[in-house]
Amino acid sequence: MQRATWERKIRSLFINMKILLLNKKIFFLIILISFLESCSSSPRFLIKDKNENEFGFTTNNDVLETQIGIASYYADQFNGKVTYSGEIYNMFGLSAAHPFYQMGTIIRVTNLSNGKSVVIPINDRMPYRSDRIIDLSLGTAQKLDMINVGITEVKVEVLKWGNGKK
Repeated sequence: MQRATWERKIRSLFINMKILLLNKKIFFLIILISFLESCSSSPRFLIKDKNENEFGFTTNNDVLETQIGIASYYADQFNGKVTYSGEIYNMFGLSAAHPFYQMGTIIRVTNLSNGKSVVIPINDRMPYRSDRIIDLSLGTAQKLDMINVGITEVKVEVLKWGNGKK
């Protein structure tokens, strides 16, 4: 009689241990799945048109005005200083200074010697010069591949008029 009782107790103990072990495995599996799910990649950016830039303009947008002339770039001397628009100038950023366009005007600048173009905002004022139409930030000049030449002929196309300072 005692032996049958002990066998039942041991069998019951094993069954309880199996259930406990199974519960631990399930618990561990749930934790593992949750961890792996949180580590999986998720889309961080919306898929845009290949030709679309950060301002939402594509190469097919209507052009409001076009200028062709010489562009130069400015960098160190003004880096970290306040621009005409009130922003802090970042020479590595993408922006430009124009003698007449309102601040916030969105333009596309195309380097006519190599066809490279970039869409940027006007955030600074440059003094009027009859031999230049625009001053570009160093970052913009790098995108247009004009660092070595310093100045180059460009096409400036207005895509959207700004509503900032005149």
